[in-house]
Amino acid sequence: AAGFQQGTAADPGGNPIVIGIWYPSQTVAKPVSMGPTTMTVAINAPVNGKALPMIVISHGTGGSNLGHFDTAIALADAGFVVVAMNHTGDNYADQSRSTDIMDRPRQVSRVIDHMLSTWEGRVVIDPQRVGMFGHSAGGFTALAIIGGVPDLTKIVPMCKEYPGDFACQLVAKSGNPRVVPVTAMVADARTKAAVVVAPALGFTFSQDSLKNVKVPVQLWRAENDTLVPHPRYAEAVRQALPEAPDYRVVADAGHFDFLAPCSAALASLAPAICTSQAGFDRAAFHVGFNSEVVKFFEKTLEKR
Repeated sequence: AAGFQQGTAADPGGNPIVIGIWYPSQTVAKPVSMGPTTMTVAINAPVNGKALPMIVISHGTGGSNLGHFDTAIALADAGFVVVAMNHTGDNYADQSRSTDIMDRPRQVSRVIDHMLSTWEGRVVIDPQRVGMFGHSAGGFTALAIIGGVPDLTKIVPMCKEYPGDFACQLVAKSGNPRVVPVTAMVADARTKAAVVVAPALGFTFSQDSLKNVKVPVQLWRAENDTLVPHPRYAEAVRQALPEAPDYRVVADAGHFDFLAPCSAALASLAPAICTSQAGFDRAAFHVGFNSEVVKFFEKTLEKR
């Protein structure tokens, strides 16, 4: 069973970061509703295990720390501690800083700090076995965390050519794009493996800018992704990584099919993120998706 806690991580550079934590537990799990999301967990149950690997989850633009709850539960059931955050200024309740994408990696590092030094269950975590899962803007965040240095000056010319891309619409809407050159790495060397899912701004990475990525990467792309369309995003990352990633293309899937299957309540509130192409079974896909993510992290974060 997966235990679950809610909390915050201190962030000297901003407001406390809201987090959700899943972990192995022997307490009986029960269905719990949190807004429009219902998940089967054991609230505030004791943690079971020791020297456990940890996975950090970074959501996409306007998302939440519950967006990948089923993947988090699958990882917890497999013996991982999982922490997901609401990115400050770029979550479902506050998108005031959604274009300030280079602040996201810093927030991830503060959450890792919290889990390893402040969280009450920190003694069960093996600090040498930390991985990261990121979807969309979270995928971009994961690439930066493992050593990628994006060239944000590519955004303006790309958006002149492809103004319909989601990122380009977001930048146009903001009226104040943050496209200053990134001059320093924001990598966190504690992160030893990454699952990168439908990464935003993939075209900002090149072979030179990803040359410092030394950890294993599992890279996912949805065949019918209209938000980060092929080949400018995941494919650009695949070609630029110094070591070939474990690359997966999901037939008939859309961008949001990597999110947890929606409840009826969430589907009525946010149909855009809950509607799949006719014939695509998101729930069935997630059984295999979660299994592959777990297997990747079990292999790459294996105890030495």
